[in-house]
Parts: sequence; C-alpha cells; structure tokens
Amino acid sequence: MGDRHRLLSTAAMADFVADGFLRFDALVPEPLNWAALEEMKELAPGKLRRALHGLSGRPGTLPSGSDSIESPESLTPLEDCYPAPSALGEVLRLPAVAGIIESLVGSNPVFDHDFIHHIPAGAPRGQHLHVDAVLEPAAQAFDIQLFYFPTAVAKGGGGTRFVPGSHFRRARAEGIARYQHVLGEQHYSGPPGTLLVFHQGLWHAGQPNPSGEDRWMYKLRLNPRVPQQRLWNTADFPGLHNDPRDHSFARPGSHSVAQRLRRMAPWQKGHEGRYEQMQRAALWRYLSGDPAFDVDFYQTRQRVRAGALSPGER
Repeated sequence: MGDRHRLLSTAAMADFVADGFLRFDALVPEPLNWAALEEMKELAPGKLRRALHGLSGRPGTLPSGSDSIESPESLTPLEDCYPAPSALGEVLRLPAVAGIIESLVGSNPVFDHDFIHHIPAGAPRGQHLHVDAVLEPAAQAFDIQLFYFPTAVAKGGGGTRFVPGSHFRRARAEGIARYQHVLGEQHYSGPPGTLLVFHQGLWHAGQPNPSGEDRWMYKLRLNPRVPQQRLWNTADFPGLHNDPRDHSFARPGSHSVAQRLRRMAPWQKGHEGRYEQMQRAALWRYLSGDPAFDVDFYQTRQRVRAGALSPGER
C-alpha cells in the first residue's frame, strides 16, 4: 500500500457510488500533456486498424511511426503497461493518477483494453449513447474507465456526453442509442490534463466536433484483481460511515455517506430514485465491508422481516 495521502477520501468514494464518475481538472501537467498527445497520435492508426480489422504479425506491435511503442494486451498487469519512456505510462504512474486507480480497483489492476478517440475539427457526427459492455451479472465488483483529455476542450467542442447516475440502470450496449437530451446529462469541456473516471456501466457517447480544433481523448479500462474494500484513504471514514438508523423519516445525517447517496440526478424523479438508493447502498456495503449499511432502511427492513438482524443491530 502506497502513501495514503494520494488516495481518494471516503467522501469522494461515496460521490463515485452516487454519480458513477469522478472528475479531476488539470491533473496532468502541461509538458506531459503535449508528450502524451504526440504518443497518442503515433499509436492511433494501429489501434484503429486492430479494432476494425484485427492485426497480423507480432502481438502487441502497432503499425505506427515507431516500433518502440507497443500496445498492451488484455490481462497485462497495469505496472507492465507502457514502460518508460512512454508518456502515457508516465501519465498513468503519476502519484495522483495512481492513487485514484488504487482507491477504486487496487494498486495493480489488469489492463482490459484502451483506445484513442480522435474527433477531427468540424466533424459533424458523433456516437450514440451507449454502455461499453454487454449485460453483466449483478455483482458488486466493477471495472473503471479512465478518460484522459491532453488538450483543452471548449464548451461544445466535441467532449464526451454522459449521464450521471446511470451506472445502475442495466442496459444493452446499443439499447439506449435512441435516448437524446436526457435531463441532467453532461457534455464534457475543460482544461488540458483533465481526467474523468467512470464506473463501467455509465452511459456515455462521443460528441460531434463543430470547433476548429481536433479533439483527442485516451480511454483505458481496468479490471480489479482484489476485493474493492476500503482501498482508499479511510481517515474520514469513521465520521461519515453511518448505521442503518440514518433514515429520511427518522434521523438523517447531514454529512453521512447516506446523505451523499440520497443525492439524485435530475432524471431520477420522485420515488423512482429509491431504486438507485438501494443499488447504491448495496455497492457501499461491498466497498465498506459492512453488510448492515443502509440508506433509508430499505435493505434493513427486509432483514427485520426475515429475522436476520444480529444482536448488535437490534
């Protein structure tokens, strides 16, 4: 375990559970952004060719301008991906970036896949709303996807569109393509070096790029190899983690994890949000290692009816 101070806080982890993403503006310094962008341009043709047609020859080698850069293969430990002098490897090994990764999926997860998204200036078409996976078992363990923007993206400049809070709405990968203008959706814009971190289930899409600048984004999906329990900096855990009595109709805490998990996106109207609360509570039980955790008693009353409460919970 590394320096705990570079890890995420309990509050940030609760926000991730609630919203399905975290955002870190200007996390990567400028000189490294430019070096990473040049490497992305070099790698992009080979990654696109592999995605569309497959690749013959030595596994991992990309037909780019330099034979020294290799694309990692699935199941490669992250620490072995993009070794020095790779700029992308340097980005991933920045203490702040490594701390985010460790907090969510452990100190050395495995590489699933990556891709370099390039939307040229003036591109009139973008992606439809989608999820980057088929329907998956209802397990609490999750992958993360990093979206790294090495250059500034202006408002309306082709930044990723995504729907906060959508990660618990199980959907077929293409089954949500018809949805447009979802209430509360966000269109990314921001400074160079910004990192978005998504839960695997978050709905998202690349946007058209009406601006005069090409838009580049590096995406990386990572799989955990360890239980994702209290991997973050838990210094604020005792003051935020609540017991089941934190209840909207009884004794709601003003700064508790439950209070953060009650926060709903604009599209989650009325009682519909209770389904999200239950899913969020279940994921926090997994992350915290506390099987009795709850938000507004929905999980707990099932245990009461079943006579499953332990003496300490009564």
